[in-house]
Amino acid sequence: MNVVRANPAMVMDLYELTMANGYFLNEGMRGTRVAFDVFYRRNPDGGGYTVFAGLEQIVTYLTKMHFEKEDVEYIRSLNLYDESFLKYLESFRFHGDVYAFPEGTIMYPGEPVITVVADIVEAQIVETEILAQFNHQSLIATKARRIVRAADGRPVSDFGARRAHGNDAAVYGARACVIGGAMSTATVSAGEQFNIPVSGTMAHSWVMMFADELTAFRTFANLYPGNCTLLVDTYDVVESGVPNAIRVFQECKDAGKPLSHFGIRIDSGDLAYLTKKARTMLDDAGFPEAKIVISNSLDEITISSILAQGGCVDAFGVGERMITARSEPVFGGVYKLCAVNSGEQWIPRIKISDTVEKTTNPGLKAVYRIYDKNGMAVADLITKAGEAVDVENHYRFIDPARPWKLLFFDHCTAKALQTLVIKNGERCYDTQPVTEIADYVRHQLGHEIWEEEQRYENPHPHYIDMSPEYYEMKMQMLSRNGRL
Repeated sequence: MNVVRANPAMVMDLYELTMANGYFLNEGMRGTRVAFDVFYRRNPDGGGYTVFAGLEQIVTYLTKMHFEKEDVEYIRSLNLYDESFLKYLESFRFHGDVYAFPEGTIMYPGEPVITVVADIVEAQIVETEILAQFNHQSLIATKARRIVRAADGRPVSDFGARRAHGNDAAVYGARACVIGGAMSTATVSAGEQFNIPVSGTMAHSWVMMFADELTAFRTFANLYPGNCTLLVDTYDVVESGVPNAIRVFQECKDAGKPLSHFGIRIDSGDLAYLTKKARTMLDDAGFPEAKIVISNSLDEITISSILAQGGCVDAFGVGERMITARSEPVFGGVYKLCAVNSGEQWIPRIKISDTVEKTTNPGLKAVYRIYDKNGMAVADLITKAGEAVDVENHYRFIDPARPWKLLFFDHCTAKALQTLVIKNGERCYDTQPVTEIADYVRHQLGHEIWEEEQRYENPHPHYIDMSPEYYEMKMQMLSRNGRL
């Protein structure tokens, strides 16, 4: 069979089809409404938080999901599933409800960021694509945020498409980078799809195509006077590249055609030393406005080191280590059943493990961010769905890591984090521009999230607390399963 197109609905693990077929054939289970939570267990890179990204792609996938005739024929060819189930797939649509944090929300381990409420067959089939988008974009957005923080106000651009793990990773990774705080991307498709700024300079091949470096620079400046960043490390930064760049800048100025936006890029060598040397040379030549851009395997550690050494940098082009989150390229988001509807009520379900962090939080629940009187987030609170929460007046809560302590919220406010984004299979919220999502991230980290949680090393943990009623329900479930 020759497949000439890729249908996102087919992005699933085979075991999802196997379980869905089994549920479909089981009359006692078919049509049962269930709830699955999407959450994660650990922040990447030992950080204190993670940036939630990928919601827009998840909503688009769920609201447009269907199987083509060719898809069903392929599944039929596996000789694994009942013909009645295959007929069901021919007219498949997602009819469930989805609740989620707003995209760009700062999130923490263990809390339900997304909750899918749907028929068991529908809820099971959608797992892989939801996790693929959640895990990938959240990971890249968080890595980008760490890098942007290290840049200390200097612009960061995504230069990573050529090192990304395929086209989708390049495009959606660029989107996630901007959510994390990057100002632009070099990936044209991402600029087109998400209306984000695109940026770029020149390649070494441009310089090498000309008889000499000076001619290459002159030609480029003539073609792009409004965006003239010259790559000065093809041969020798100090002896050739920067002097030739200065000569071209001066020639344009003397001709009465000064460049409106210009500078140099350095892509190799000792970047701290070379940027300091280049800055002195540019300033001494009368071009203090010329910008210095650097690239070459940058991340938050190398950027922090370069700036700590006095590196003179105006902007960063960051590639492989941001687009792949190279230091920790796997994000462990999971999709777990938390409740089953019996027809009269929702019955909580729990997964228990001897590994403490793998024991899930059962049942339908709500998540609130708790703010003190100064607007700082002091904790997140998990409650039973529908519980009343009044954190203004001596509200007792449980810290599950220290349940023996008597703890209260006073003079605080609570914001529910999950909102309904899909109702009966239909989108019920407006698409947000990527730049607005990025603004939301910046606002939280600048005004709500403690600096101590944003440290690269040994960040202060964000408290994930529980209401007494919710904590007691979870403990009873653990006890009934012989774990207490």
